[in-house]
Amino acid sequence: MTAQIETHRFETPDDRLDMKARGGIDIVRTGQGSTGMHAVFEPGWTWEADEKPLLGSPDTCPMHHTGYCLSGRLMVRMVESDEETAITRGDFFEIPPGHDAYVAGEEPVELILFEAAHDHAR
Repeated sequence: MTAQIETHRFETPDDRLDMKARGGIDIVRTGQGSTGMHAVFEPGWTWEADEKPLLGSPDTCPMHHTGYCLSGRLMVRMVESDEETAITRGDFFEIPPGHDAYVAGEEPVELILFEAAHDHAR
Protein backbone atom coordinates (compact mmCIF):
# COMPACT_ATOMS: atom_id res chain seq x y z
CA MET A 1 0.00 0.00 0.00
CA THR A 2 1.39 3.39 -0.99
CA ALA A 3 1.07 6.21 1.53
CA GLN A 4 -0.78 9.21 0.12
CA ILE A 5 -1.16 12.79 1.22
CA GLU A 6 -4.77 13.77 1.81
CA THR A 7 -6.10 17.35 1.68
CA HIS A 8 -9.50 18.79 2.49
CA ARG A 9 -10.98 22.30 2.47
CA PHE A 10 -13.40 23.93 4.87
CA GLU A 11 -15.08 25.59 1.86
CA THR A 12 -16.39 22.11 0.94
CA PRO A 13 -17.02 20.52 4.36
CA ASP A 14 -18.13 16.94 4.95
CA ASP A 15 -20.61 18.23 7.50
CA ARG A 16 -21.78 21.53 9.02
CA LEU A 17 -23.21 22.42 12.39
CA ASP A 18 -25.34 25.46 11.48
CA MET A 19 -26.12 27.96 14.21
CA LYS A 20 -27.99 30.27 11.81
CA ALA A 21 -27.22 33.98 12.33
CA ARG A 22 -24.84 33.26 15.22
CA GLY A 23 -22.32 31.15 13.27
CA GLY A 24 -21.48 27.56 12.60
CA ILE A 25 -18.85 24.85 12.42
CA ASP A 26 -17.60 23.39 9.13
CA ILE A 27 -16.26 19.85 9.57
CA VAL A 28 -13.82 17.90 7.38
CA ARG A 29 -12.76 14.29 7.93
CA THR A 30 -9.79 12.32 6.62
CA GLY A 31 -9.86 8.73 5.48
CA GLN A 32 -7.91 7.79 8.62
CA GLY A 33 -10.57 9.35 10.87
CA SER A 34 -8.95 12.64 11.92
CA THR A 35 -11.30 15.62 12.01
CA GLY A 36 -10.72 19.31 11.46
CA MET A 37 -13.28 21.97 12.27
CA HIS A 38 -13.50 25.64 11.37
CA ALA A 39 -15.79 27.39 13.85
CA VAL A 40 -17.09 30.94 13.57
CA PHE A 41 -19.18 32.31 16.43
CA GLU A 42 -20.75 35.75 16.00
CA PRO A 43 -21.10 38.37 18.76
CA GLY A 44 -23.92 37.31 21.08
CA TRP A 45 -23.22 33.57 20.55
CA THR A 46 -23.50 31.39 23.65
CA TRP A 47 -23.04 27.65 23.97
CA GLU A 48 -26.26 27.51 26.03
CA ALA A 49 -28.51 29.17 23.43
CA ASP A 50 -26.86 28.30 20.13
CA GLU A 51 -25.05 24.96 20.35
CA LYS A 52 -26.56 23.08 23.29
CA PRO A 53 -29.91 22.46 21.50
CA LEU A 54 -28.05 21.00 18.49
CA LEU A 55 -26.28 18.48 20.76
CA GLY A 56 -29.43 17.15 22.46
CA SER A 57 -29.33 19.65 25.36
CA PRO A 58 -26.71 18.10 27.68
CA ASP A 59 -26.02 19.97 30.94
CA THR A 60 -22.54 20.99 29.70
CA CYS A 61 -20.52 20.52 26.53
CA PRO A 62 -19.53 16.84 26.49
CA MET A 63 -16.68 17.34 24.02
CA HIS A 64 -12.93 17.71 24.48
CA HIS A 65 -11.55 20.49 22.28
CA THR A 66 -8.01 21.09 21.03
CA GLY A 67 -7.55 24.07 18.79
CA TYR A 68 -6.16 27.43 17.80
CA CYS A 69 -7.90 30.82 18.01
CA LEU A 70 -7.65 32.96 14.86
CA SER A 71 -9.70 35.92 16.13
CA GLY A 72 -12.05 37.20 18.80
CA ARG A 73 -12.46 36.49 22.49
CA LEU A 74 -14.16 33.30 23.66
CA MET A 75 -14.88 33.01 27.37
CA VAL A 76 -14.95 29.36 28.47
CA ARG A 77 -16.31 28.38 31.87
CA MET A 78 -15.72 25.05 33.57
CA VAL A 79 -19.17 24.54 35.05
CA GLU A 80 -18.20 22.47 38.10
CA SER A 81 -15.55 24.93 39.36
CA ASP A 82 -17.07 28.08 37.79
CA GLU A 83 -13.55 28.98 36.57
CA GLU A 84 -13.54 31.18 33.45
CA THR A 85 -10.72 31.41 30.91
CA ALA A 86 -10.44 33.80 27.97
CA ILE A 87 -9.29 32.31 24.67
CA THR A 88 -8.03 34.98 22.29
CA ARG A 89 -6.20 35.37 18.98
CA GLY A 90 -3.02 33.31 18.91
CA ASP A 91 -3.98 30.93 21.73
CA PHE A 92 -3.46 27.20 21.22
CA PHE A 93 -5.87 25.59 23.67
CA GLU A 94 -7.22 22.41 25.16
CA ILE A 95 -10.64 22.40 26.82
CA PRO A 96 -11.93 19.36 28.74
CA PRO A 97 -15.59 18.28 28.73
CA GLY A 98 -17.87 19.94 31.28
CA HIS A 99 -17.74 23.52 30.00
CA ASP A 100 -19.89 26.17 28.43
CA ALA A 101 -18.79 29.30 26.57
CA TYR A 102 -19.79 32.63 25.08
CA VAL A 103 -18.40 35.27 22.73
CA ALA A 104 -17.18 38.33 24.64
CA GLY A 105 -17.12 41.58 22.72
CA GLU A 106 -18.14 42.70 19.25
CA GLU A 107 -15.63 40.68 17.20
CA PRO A 108 -16.55 37.22 15.87
CA VAL A 109 -14.59 34.30 17.30
CA GLU A 110 -12.86 32.13 14.70
CA LEU A 111 -11.30 28.82 15.73
CA ILE A 112 -9.62 25.85 14.12
CA LEU A 113 -10.31 22.65 16.09
CA PHE A 114 -8.55 19.30 15.73
CA GLU A 115 -9.59 15.79 16.68
CA ALA A 116 -7.17 12.90 16.24
CA ALA A 117 -8.36 9.67 14.66
CA HIS A 118 -8.10 7.75 17.95
CA ASP A 119 -10.58 10.17 19.59
CA HIS A 120 -13.35 8.81 17.33
CA ALA A 121 -13.03 5.35 18.87
CA ARG A 122 -14.02 6.61 22.33
